[in-house]
Amino acid sequence: MPFLYNMWPTLVANKILKKRLGSTNFVADNPSFDEPLLNYADIDHTSEIVNNHHKDKHKYKIFVSTWNVGGIAPEEDLNIDDLLETNNNFCDIYVLGFQEIVPLKASNVLGSENTEISNKWNSIIRKALNKDHGESPHDDFQCIISKQMVGIFISVWTKGDIRPFIQHPSVSCIGCGIMGCLGNKGSVTVRFQLHETSFCFVCSHLASGGKEGDEKCRNSNVAEIFSRTTFPRGPLHDLPRNILDHDHVILLGDLNYRISLPEETTRLLVEKKDWDSLLENDQLMMELMNGNNLKGWHEGPIKFAPTYKYCPNSDIYYGCCCHGKKIEKKRAPAWCDRIVWYGKGLKQVEYTRSESKLSDHRPVRAIFTAAVRVSSEVKSLQNLSLSERFEKIKTPFEVSSTDEIVCRKQLSFRL
Repeated sequence: MPFLYNMWPTLVANKILKKRLGSTNFVADNPSFDEPLLNYADIDHTSEIVNNHHKDKHKYKIFVSTWNVGGIAPEEDLNIDDLLETNNNFCDIYVLGFQEIVPLKASNVLGSENTEISNKWNSIIRKALNKDHGESPHDDFQCIISKQMVGIFISVWTKGDIRPFIQHPSVSCIGCGIMGCLGNKGSVTVRFQLHETSFCFVCSHLASGGKEGDEKCRNSNVAEIFSRTTFPRGPLHDLPRNILDHDHVILLGDLNYRISLPEETTRLLVEKKDWDSLLENDQLMMELMNGNNLKGWHEGPIKFAPTYKYCPNSDIYYGCCCHGKKIEKKRAPAWCDRIVWYGKGLKQVEYTRSESKLSDHRPVRAIFTAAVRVSSEVKSLQNLSLSERFEKIKTPFEVSSTDEIVCRKQLSFRL
Protein backbone atom coordinates (compact mmCIF):
# COMPACT_ATOMS: atom_id res chain seq x y z
CA MET A 1 0.00 0.00 0.00
CA PRO A 2 2.80 2.55 0.73
CA PHE A 3 4.30 1.66 -2.63
CA LEU A 4 0.97 2.34 -4.39
CA TYR A 5 0.60 5.62 -2.51
CA ASN A 6 4.10 6.74 -3.58
CA MET A 7 3.42 5.77 -7.18
CA TRP A 8 0.01 7.48 -7.31
CA PRO A 9 1.16 10.83 -8.77
CA THR A 10 3.12 9.06 -11.51
CA LEU A 11 0.18 6.79 -12.38
CA VAL A 12 -2.18 9.72 -12.54
CA ALA A 13 0.21 11.80 -14.67
CA ASN A 14 0.66 8.92 -17.12
CA LYS A 15 -3.08 8.40 -17.37
CA ILE A 16 -3.71 12.10 -18.01
CA LEU A 17 -1.00 12.16 -20.69
CA LYS A 18 -2.50 9.13 -22.44
CA LYS A 19 -5.95 10.72 -22.38
CA ARG A 20 -4.63 13.91 -23.92
CA LEU A 21 -2.89 11.99 -26.66
CA GLY A 22 -5.80 9.69 -27.49
CA SER A 23 -8.94 11.43 -26.34
CA THR A 24 -9.87 12.68 -29.83
CA ASN A 25 -9.53 9.31 -31.57
CA PHE A 26 -12.65 7.26 -32.16
CA VAL A 27 -13.79 4.05 -33.80
CA ALA A 28 -16.13 3.91 -36.82
CA ASP A 29 -17.03 1.42 -39.51
CA ASN A 30 -14.58 1.16 -42.38
CA PRO A 31 -16.00 2.65 -45.58
CA SER A 32 -17.34 0.07 -48.00
CA PHE A 33 -16.60 2.39 -50.97
CA ASP A 34 -13.41 3.10 -52.85
CA GLU A 35 -13.47 6.79 -51.97
CA PRO A 36 -13.55 8.08 -48.37
CA LEU A 37 -17.01 8.93 -47.09
CA LEU A 38 -18.10 12.53 -46.67
CA ASN A 39 -18.45 12.21 -42.92
CA TYR A 40 -14.66 12.31 -42.71
CA ALA A 41 -14.29 15.28 -45.04
CA ASP A 42 -14.07 18.93 -44.10
CA ILE A 43 -15.89 20.07 -47.22
CA ASP A 44 -15.61 23.60 -48.55
CA HIS A 45 -18.83 25.51 -47.80
CA THR A 46 -17.76 28.85 -49.27
CA SER A 47 -19.87 28.61 -52.41
CA GLU A 48 -22.22 31.58 -52.56
CA ILE A 49 -24.67 29.45 -54.53
CA VAL A 50 -25.19 27.15 -51.57
CA ASN A 51 -24.97 29.77 -48.83
CA ASN A 52 -27.55 31.96 -50.54
CA HIS A 53 -29.70 29.10 -51.69
CA HIS A 54 -33.07 28.28 -50.19
CA LYS A 55 -32.86 26.01 -47.15
CA ASP A 56 -35.50 23.35 -46.51
CA LYS A 57 -36.03 21.72 -43.14
CA HIS A 58 -36.33 17.98 -42.89
CA LYS A 59 -37.30 16.04 -39.78
CA TYR A 60 -35.16 13.13 -38.68
CA LYS A 61 -36.06 10.58 -36.03
CA ILE A 62 -33.38 10.22 -33.33
CA PHE A 63 -33.19 7.38 -30.77
CA VAL A 64 -31.20 8.03 -27.57
CA SER A 65 -30.62 5.63 -24.67
CA THR A 66 -28.56 5.45 -21.50
CA TRP A 67 -27.74 2.37 -19.47
CA ASN A 68 -25.45 1.79 -16.50
CA VAL A 69 -24.57 -1.89 -16.89
CA GLY A 70 -22.74 -2.15 -13.56
CA GLY A 71 -19.48 -3.54 -14.89
CA ILE A 72 -21.23 -6.67 -16.22
CA ALA A 73 -19.95 -7.92 -19.56
CA PRO A 74 -22.80 -8.82 -21.93
CA GLU A 75 -23.24 -12.26 -23.42
CA GLU A 76 -22.81 -12.44 -27.18
CA ASP A 77 -26.48 -13.35 -27.60
CA LEU A 78 -27.84 -10.55 -25.38
CA ASN A 79 -31.20 -9.44 -26.74
CA ILE A 80 -31.64 -5.65 -26.74
CA ASP A 81 -34.79 -5.57 -28.87
CA ASP A 82 -36.78 -4.29 -25.88
CA LEU A 83 -34.40 -1.35 -25.57
CA LEU A 84 -34.23 -0.49 -29.28
CA GLU A 85 -37.86 -1.33 -30.10
CA THR A 86 -36.70 -2.65 -33.45
CA ASN A 87 -40.08 -4.30 -34.03
CA ASN A 88 -41.52 -0.82 -34.53
CA ASN A 89 -40.45 1.73 -37.13
CA PHE A 90 -36.72 2.30 -37.22
CA CYS A 91 -35.23 5.67 -36.37
CA ASP A 92 -32.75 7.46 -38.63
CA ILE A 93 -30.02 7.80 -36.00
CA TYR A 94 -29.32 5.71 -32.89
CA VAL A 95 -27.24 7.06 -30.01
CA LEU A 96 -26.55 4.54 -27.26
CA GLY A 97 -24.76 5.63 -24.11
CA PHE A 98 -23.43 3.30 -21.43
CA GLN A 99 -21.80 3.67 -18.05
CA GLU A 100 -19.63 1.15 -16.19
CA ILE A 101 -19.11 -1.15 -19.15
CA VAL A 102 -16.08 -2.27 -17.16
CA PRO A 103 -15.77 -2.44 -13.36
CA LEU A 104 -14.46 0.85 -11.95
CA LYS A 105 -11.43 -0.69 -10.25
CA ALA A 106 -7.95 0.83 -10.16
CA SER A 107 -6.56 -1.29 -13.00
CA ASN A 108 -9.30 -0.08 -15.36
CA VAL A 109 -9.20 3.55 -14.24
CA LEU A 110 -5.41 3.87 -14.33
CA GLY A 111 -4.48 1.23 -16.90
CA SER A 112 -4.70 1.14 -20.67
CA GLU A 113 -8.16 1.20 -22.24
CA ASN A 114 -9.62 -2.27 -22.74
CA THR A 115 -11.79 -2.14 -25.86
CA GLU A 116 -12.85 -5.78 -25.79
CA ILE A 117 -16.15 -5.00 -24.03
CA SER A 118 -16.97 -1.94 -26.14
CA ASN A 119 -16.35 -4.01 -29.27
CA LYS A 120 -18.73 -6.63 -27.92
CA TRP A 121 -21.41 -4.00 -27.31
CA ASN A 122 -20.99 -2.68 -30.85
CA SER A 123 -21.39 -6.20 -32.20
CA ILE A 124 -24.62 -6.63 -30.23
CA ILE A 125 -25.94 -3.26 -31.45
CA ARG A 126 -25.05 -4.03 -35.08
CA LYS A 127 -26.80 -7.39 -34.93
CA ALA A 128 -29.95 -5.88 -33.39
CA LEU A 129 -30.22 -2.97 -35.82
CA ASN A 130 -29.50 -4.92 -38.99
CA LYS A 131 -31.13 -8.30 -38.45
CA ASP A 132 -34.33 -7.46 -40.34
CA HIS A 133 -32.79 -5.39 -43.12
CA GLY A 134 -32.46 -6.32 -46.76
CA GLU A 135 -29.40 -7.59 -48.55
CA SER A 136 -28.26 -4.18 -49.77
CA PRO A 137 -25.46 -2.75 -47.57
CA HIS A 138 -26.97 0.70 -48.13
CA ASP A 139 -29.95 -0.39 -46.03
CA ASP A 140 -27.76 -1.33 -43.08
CA PHE A 141 -27.04 0.81 -40.06
CA GLN A 142 -23.40 1.83 -39.77
CA CYS A 143 -21.39 3.02 -36.81
CA ILE A 144 -20.21 6.59 -37.43
CA ILE A 145 -18.68 7.26 -33.98
CA SER A 146 -17.82 4.97 -31.09
CA LYS A 147 -15.78 6.10 -28.11
CA GLN A 148 -14.88 4.71 -24.68
CA MET A 149 -13.34 6.40 -21.62
CA VAL A 150 -12.87 3.85 -18.83
CA GLY A 151 -16.49 2.74 -18.20
CA ILE A 152 -18.24 5.49 -20.18
CA PHE A 153 -19.07 4.43 -23.73
CA ILE A 154 -21.12 6.02 -26.52
CA SER A 155 -21.94 4.53 -29.90
CA VAL A 156 -23.69 6.37 -32.75
CA TRP A 157 -25.31 4.58 -35.71
CA THR A 158 -27.02 5.89 -38.84
CA LYS A 159 -28.76 4.45 -41.83
CA GLY A 160 -26.45 3.83 -44.75
CA ASP A 161 -28.26 6.31 -46.98
CA ILE A 162 -27.80 9.09 -44.39
CA ARG A 163 -24.11 8.58 -43.74
CA PRO A 164 -22.85 10.48 -46.83
CA PHE A 165 -24.52 13.61 -45.49
CA ILE A 166 -22.80 13.46 -42.10
CA GLN A 167 -19.65 15.55 -41.70
CA HIS A 168 -17.14 16.65 -39.07
CA PRO A 169 -17.48 13.81 -36.52
CA SER A 170 -15.44 14.56 -33.41
CA VAL A 171 -15.15 13.47 -29.77
CA SER A 172 -14.06 15.07 -26.51
CA CYS A 173 -13.43 13.22 -23.24
CA ILE A 174 -13.53 14.92 -19.82
CA GLY A 175 -12.53 13.12 -16.63
CA CYS A 176 -14.11 14.36 -13.40
CA GLY A 177 -13.37 11.38 -11.18
CA ILE A 178 -10.45 10.65 -8.88
CA MET A 179 -8.43 13.79 -8.17
CA GLY A 180 -10.91 15.67 -10.37
CA CYS A 181 -9.42 14.40 -13.61
CA LEU A 182 -9.64 10.62 -14.04
CA GLY A 183 -12.23 8.89 -16.15
CA ASN A 184 -14.14 6.84 -13.60
CA LYS A 185 -16.57 9.79 -13.71
CA GLY A 186 -16.98 12.43 -16.39
CA SER A 187 -18.21 12.51 -19.98
CA VAL A 188 -17.60 11.36 -23.52
CA THR A 189 -19.10 13.91 -25.90
CA VAL A 190 -19.58 13.35 -29.63
CA ARG A 191 -20.58 15.82 -32.27
CA PHE A 192 -21.26 15.77 -35.99
CA GLN A 193 -23.06 17.78 -38.62
CA LEU A 194 -26.01 16.36 -40.54
CA HIS A 195 -26.51 18.42 -43.69
CA GLU A 196 -26.26 21.96 -42.25
CA THR A 197 -27.34 21.27 -38.66
CA SER A 198 -24.95 20.39 -35.82
CA PHE A 199 -25.65 17.71 -33.20
CA CYS A 200 -23.91 17.16 -29.86
CA PHE A 201 -24.47 14.19 -27.52
CA VAL A 202 -22.97 14.26 -24.02
CA CYS A 203 -22.75 10.81 -22.41
CA SER A 204 -22.03 11.34 -18.71
CA HIS A 205 -21.49 9.53 -15.45
CA LEU A 206 -21.66 12.08 -12.63
CA ALA A 207 -20.59 11.91 -8.99
CA SER A 208 -22.51 9.38 -6.89
CA GLY A 209 -23.80 9.70 -3.35
CA GLY A 210 -27.15 10.00 -1.64
CA LYS A 211 -26.16 12.23 1.25
CA GLU A 212 -27.38 15.78 1.58
CA GLY A 213 -25.08 18.08 -0.38
CA ASP A 214 -23.83 15.37 -2.78
CA GLU A 215 -25.88 16.99 -5.53
CA LYS A 216 -23.43 19.90 -5.43
CA CYS A 217 -20.71 17.55 -6.65
CA ARG A 218 -22.92 16.53 -9.55
CA ASN A 219 -23.66 20.16 -10.39
CA SER A 220 -19.91 20.81 -10.29
CA ASN A 221 -19.30 17.89 -12.68
CA VAL A 222 -21.80 19.37 -15.15
CA ALA A 223 -20.09 22.76 -14.96
CA GLU A 224 -16.69 21.13 -15.56
CA ILE A 225 -17.97 19.15 -18.54
CA PHE A 226 -19.53 22.22 -20.14
CA SER A 227 -16.48 24.41 -19.61
CA ARG A 228 -13.74 21.90 -20.53
CA THR A 229 -15.32 20.15 -23.53
CA THR A 230 -14.11 21.65 -26.80
CA PHE A 231 -14.07 20.64 -30.45
CA PRO A 232 -11.96 21.70 -33.44
CA ARG A 233 -13.35 24.66 -35.39
CA GLY A 234 -12.51 23.08 -38.73
CA PRO A 235 -10.38 24.52 -41.57
CA LEU A 236 -12.82 27.39 -42.11
CA HIS A 237 -13.23 28.08 -38.38
CA ASP A 238 -17.01 27.89 -38.74
CA LEU A 239 -17.81 24.79 -36.66
CA PRO A 240 -19.19 24.95 -33.09
CA ARG A 241 -16.44 24.76 -30.50
CA ASN A 242 -18.38 24.34 -27.24
CA ILE A 243 -21.26 22.06 -26.27
CA LEU A 244 -23.91 24.77 -26.12
CA ASP A 245 -22.86 26.23 -29.48
CA HIS A 246 -24.42 23.30 -31.34
CA ASP A 247 -27.92 23.39 -32.81
CA HIS A 248 -29.17 20.27 -31.03
CA VAL A 249 -27.65 19.11 -27.73
CA ILE A 250 -28.67 16.04 -25.71
CA LEU A 251 -27.24 15.13 -22.29
CA LEU A 252 -27.67 11.48 -21.38
CA GLY A 253 -26.29 9.23 -18.72
CA ASP A 254 -26.21 8.07 -15.15
CA LEU A 255 -26.51 11.62 -13.84
CA ASN A 256 -26.90 10.19 -10.32
CA TYR A 257 -29.34 12.85 -9.10
CA ARG A 258 -31.40 11.54 -6.16
CA ILE A 259 -34.66 12.35 -4.37
CA SER A 260 -34.30 14.78 -1.45
CA LEU A 261 -36.64 12.97 0.91
CA PRO A 262 -36.08 10.60 3.86
CA GLU A 263 -35.55 7.06 2.64
CA GLU A 264 -38.69 5.68 4.28
CA THR A 265 -40.81 8.39 2.66
CA THR A 266 -39.22 7.73 -0.73
CA ARG A 267 -39.86 4.00 -0.54
CA LEU A 268 -43.47 4.53 0.57
CA LEU A 269 -44.15 6.89 -2.34
CA VAL A 270 -42.48 4.47 -4.78
CA GLU A 271 -44.71 1.68 -3.48
CA LYS A 272 -47.74 3.93 -4.11
CA LYS A 273 -46.38 4.89 -7.55
CA ASP A 274 -46.80 8.53 -6.59
CA TRP A 275 -44.32 9.79 -9.15
CA ASP A 276 -45.48 13.42 -8.93
CA SER A 277 -44.70 13.73 -5.21
CA LEU A 278 -41.32 12.14 -5.73
CA LEU A 279 -40.46 14.35 -8.72
CA GLU A 280 -41.27 17.49 -6.72
CA ASN A 281 -38.21 16.57 -4.65
CA ASP A 282 -36.05 15.25 -7.48
CA GLN A 283 -32.66 16.98 -7.50
CA LEU A 284 -32.36 17.16 -11.28
CA MET A 285 -35.84 18.63 -11.60
CA MET A 286 -34.86 21.32 -9.10
CA GLU A 287 -31.65 21.99 -11.02
CA LEU A 288 -33.56 22.29 -14.31
CA MET A 289 -36.00 24.77 -12.77
CA ASN A 290 -33.78 26.79 -10.45
CA GLY A 291 -30.15 25.87 -11.06
CA ASN A 292 -27.39 27.62 -12.95
CA ASN A 293 -25.76 24.89 -15.04
CA LEU A 294 -28.88 23.44 -16.70
CA LYS A 295 -30.94 26.56 -17.11
CA GLY A 296 -32.80 26.42 -20.42
CA TRP A 297 -32.59 22.61 -20.63
CA HIS A 298 -35.67 20.42 -20.99
CA GLU A 299 -36.81 17.00 -19.87
CA GLY A 300 -39.94 15.17 -20.95
CA PRO A 301 -42.58 14.01 -18.45
CA ILE A 302 -41.45 11.04 -16.37
CA LYS A 303 -44.18 8.41 -16.25
CA PHE A 304 -42.02 5.44 -15.28
CA ALA A 305 -40.67 4.02 -12.03
CA PRO A 306 -37.25 5.02 -10.63
CA THR A 307 -34.47 3.21 -12.49
CA TYR A 308 -32.10 2.59 -9.56
CA LYS A 309 -31.21 0.55 -7.46
CA TYR A 310 -32.44 -3.00 -8.03
CA CYS A 311 -31.42 -6.30 -6.49
CA PRO A 312 -29.50 -8.50 -8.97
CA ASN A 313 -31.71 -10.08 -11.65
CA SER A 314 -34.82 -8.84 -9.88
CA ASP A 315 -37.68 -6.33 -10.00
CA ILE A 316 -37.21 -5.61 -6.28
CA TYR A 317 -35.49 -2.43 -5.17
CA TYR A 318 -32.32 -2.81 -3.12
CA GLY A 319 -33.10 -2.47 0.59
CA CYS A 320 -36.41 -4.26 0.45
CA CYS A 321 -36.92 -7.98 0.91
CA CYS A 322 -34.45 -9.54 -1.51
CA HIS A 323 -34.72 -13.30 -2.14
CA GLY A 324 -36.63 -13.75 1.11
CA LYS A 325 -34.03 -11.94 3.21
CA LYS A 326 -34.22 -8.50 4.74
CA ILE A 327 -31.08 -6.54 3.87
CA GLU A 328 -29.75 -3.23 5.07
CA LYS A 329 -31.72 -0.20 3.87
CA LYS A 330 -29.63 2.21 1.86
CA ARG A 331 -29.52 3.72 -1.62
CA ALA A 332 -33.19 4.62 -1.85
CA PRO A 333 -34.82 4.36 -5.29
CA ALA A 334 -34.07 7.27 -7.62
CA TRP A 335 -34.25 8.35 -11.26
CA CYS A 336 -30.47 8.34 -11.72
CA ASP A 337 -30.61 7.60 -15.45
CA ARG A 338 -31.85 10.58 -17.45
CA ILE A 339 -32.00 12.22 -20.88
CA VAL A 340 -32.36 16.00 -21.19
CA TRP A 341 -31.96 18.33 -24.16
CA TYR A 342 -31.08 21.88 -25.14
CA GLY A 343 -31.82 23.94 -28.24
CA LYS A 344 -34.69 24.63 -30.59
CA GLY A 345 -35.92 22.19 -33.18
CA LEU A 346 -35.89 19.09 -30.96
CA LYS A 347 -39.20 17.50 -29.99
CA GLN A 348 -39.36 14.51 -27.68
CA VAL A 349 -42.01 11.99 -28.71
CA GLU A 350 -41.16 9.17 -26.27
CA TYR A 351 -39.47 8.93 -22.87
CA THR A 352 -39.55 5.64 -21.02
CA ARG A 353 -37.49 2.85 -19.53
CA SER A 354 -36.65 -0.66 -20.62
CA GLU A 355 -36.88 -3.70 -18.35
CA SER A 356 -33.57 -5.52 -18.80
CA LYS A 357 -32.35 -7.01 -15.52
CA LEU A 358 -28.68 -7.16 -16.55
CA SER A 359 -27.61 -4.66 -13.85
CA ASP A 360 -28.93 -2.74 -10.86
CA HIS A 361 -30.05 0.07 -13.23
CA ARG A 362 -32.84 -0.02 -15.77
CA PRO A 363 -32.07 1.45 -19.22
CA VAL A 364 -33.82 4.67 -20.24
CA ARG A 365 -34.63 5.61 -23.82
CA ALA A 366 -36.05 8.62 -25.63
CA ILE A 367 -37.08 9.30 -29.20
CA PHE A 368 -36.85 12.78 -30.71
CA THR A 369 -37.73 14.41 -33.97
CA ALA A 370 -35.04 16.86 -35.03
CA ALA A 371 -35.39 19.65 -37.55
CA VAL A 372 -32.42 19.66 -39.94
CA ARG A 373 -31.53 22.35 -42.47
CA VAL A 374 -31.07 20.94 -45.97
CA SER A 375 -30.27 22.96 -49.10
CA SER A 376 -32.55 22.28 -52.04
CA GLU A 377 -29.48 21.27 -54.08
CA VAL A 378 -28.68 18.54 -51.58
CA LYS A 379 -32.34 17.61 -51.41
CA SER A 380 -32.25 16.78 -55.13
CA LEU A 381 -29.06 14.81 -54.57
CA GLN A 382 -30.71 12.82 -51.78
CA ASN A 383 -33.35 11.62 -54.21
CA LEU A 384 -30.67 9.86 -56.23
CA SER A 385 -29.57 6.34 -55.45
CA LEU A 386 -26.54 6.07 -53.19
CA SER A 387 -24.28 4.91 -56.03
CA GLU A 388 -25.43 7.85 -58.19
CA ARG A 389 -24.60 10.26 -55.34
CA PHE A 390 -21.05 9.03 -55.12
CA GLU A 391 -20.59 9.31 -58.86
CA LYS A 392 -21.50 12.99 -58.57
CA ILE A 393 -19.41 13.79 -55.52
CA LYS A 394 -16.35 11.61 -55.66
CA THR A 395 -13.06 13.43 -55.69
CA PRO A 396 -9.48 12.81 -54.54
CA PHE A 397 -8.77 13.33 -50.84
CA GLU A 398 -5.62 13.93 -48.91
CA VAL A 399 -4.78 13.85 -45.21
CA SER A 400 -3.77 17.22 -43.80
CA SER A 401 -1.11 17.85 -41.16
CA THR A 402 -3.88 18.35 -38.61
CA ASP A 403 -5.12 14.77 -39.18
CA GLU A 404 -8.25 16.06 -40.89
CA ILE A 405 -9.29 14.92 -44.35
CA VAL A 406 -9.88 17.68 -46.87
CA CYS A 407 -10.84 17.88 -50.54
CA ARG A 408 -8.19 18.60 -53.13
CA LYS A 409 -10.71 19.62 -55.78
CA GLN A 410 -14.05 21.32 -55.76
CA LEU A 411 -17.08 19.11 -55.51
CA SER A 412 -19.73 19.27 -58.19
CA PHE A 413 -22.28 19.29 -55.36
CA ARG A 414 -21.79 21.28 -52.15
CA LEU A 415 -22.79 19.31 -49.08
